[in-house]
Amino acid sequence: MEEFSSEDSGVQDVGPQINGLVVQILKTMSVLLVRVRQKVLEIAILICVILLVFWVALFLYGSFYYSFMPTANFITPVHFFYRTDCPSPHHSMCSFPVANVSLLKNGKHQVMTYGQPYRITLELEMPESLANQELGMFLVKIAPYSKAGQIVDESARSAMLHYRSSLLQALGTVVFSPMLLTGASEQKQSVSVELYSEFKDDSYKPTVGAVIEIHSQRIQIYRAHLFIFAHFTGIRYLLYHFPLISALIGVMSNFTFLSLIIALSFLQFNLGSRRLPVKTDMQQEEMNEPDDLNDQLESQNEGNAPENVDTMDCNSVEMEESIPDMGVEESDDSRELAEDEPICEAGDGEMILRHRHLSQDMLQSSQALTDTKDKNYYRVGCSSF
Repeated sequence: MEEFSSEDSGVQDVGPQINGLVVQILKTMSVLLVRVRQKVLEIAILICVILLVFWVALFLYGSFYYSFMPTANFITPVHFFYRTDCPSPHHSMCSFPVANVSLLKNGKHQVMTYGQPYRITLELEMPESLANQELGMFLVKIAPYSKAGQIVDESARSAMLHYRSSLLQALGTVVFSPMLLTGASEQKQSVSVELYSEFKDDSYKPTVGAVIEIHSQRIQIYRAHLFIFAHFTGIRYLLYHFPLISALIGVMSNFTFLSLIIALSFLQFNLGSRRLPVKTDMQQEEMNEPDDLNDQLESQNEGNAPENVDTMDCNSVEMEESIPDMGVEESDDSRELAEDEPICEAGDGEMILRHRHLSQDMLQSSQALTDTKDKNYYRVGCSSF
């Protein structure tokens, strides 16, 4: 029985310890869960902020690229036309081939940017016919015009087919005969005519179109295209020829700048939030200092109240003794002083007021004594006379 009782007592002693351990474990687990939750929330907020800053940096670079970079190239087909109402029946063409080309993208936006140099080239696909070979050199003329129809500039260039001998033409025909028979290739040449090497648009007269004219009535053309290439320099050259590196540098620089601004603002906010409690604590201390001083003064006044009363009594006794020595009866003011003497048990501020009141009464009593002496002296003198 003793062994069972000892075991029961041991179990009873271990039970509270186990309960305490379980409570501590639960507390630590709850604290860890709260901390983990806070860390997960902070990490999620940080990731969201980083993604937001990255998208903002990408948007800023894209908007800068779109506004800063002009149109790199513009290609438009050229359709020539000519007059056929000739007065002479021997000529089927009454004018040179002329084409009116629009230099507006989608019919609304201008292709060329102010101050940006452009290279304008006309590419002609001409057959290697006997007429074109006998044609020799021919003149190509371009005249850009503004929205009001005013001619901005004029340029004229000469061009011709590349020479090929009859033997070379025969060999080429034999070698490429299968492709020529199937229609995969044609006996033609592409003639490129550079009309402008560096054309700059006028800001006062923006170019909206151009008139192209070929000064030859016997020329034969398959197709024609007008090419406008921007001649980039400086930052635009880097942005156009190295787009990936430029995009990486631009986005990272924007990301770094925005991150620095956010970090500085966050630090300033934290410092400001830390300074506010310090200021409030200082203000509370400053407000509490007068209360502490008042408490100390009240405690001192309570300890020194009997002494002050004694001193006041002594002063009043001395005043009473001094007044009869001067030969003057007690006035109503002195009676009031005597009546006011027991009120000295009040606080420090009231005692100061009572002292001031006594001093004023003493001055008034002294003035009254001097007045009575002068009156008595004057009466005595008058009676003697």
